[in-house]
Amino acid sequence: MKTLRDIKIGESATVIRVHGSGAIKRRIMDMGITKGCEVRVIKVAPLGDPIEISVRGYQLSLRKSDGDIIEFI
Repeated sequence: MKTLRDIKIGESATVIRVHGSGAIKRRIMDMGITKGCEVRVIKVAPLGDPIEISVRGYQLSLRKSDGDIIEFI
């Protein structure tokens, strides 16, 4: 399974599935990260967390732990 940790700065990936359940999954999907959308990694914080991504025309910062439930192709 390829997750947000596996995508390098400047690379793009397409979301296959959002794993997890409950409030965390709902929050991720409410931010626009749904099956089939394209995500591009813009930059990573100096200590590696959080990660700034571009999704649906806006920038979003996610914790690595939240990014681990998003599966990419």
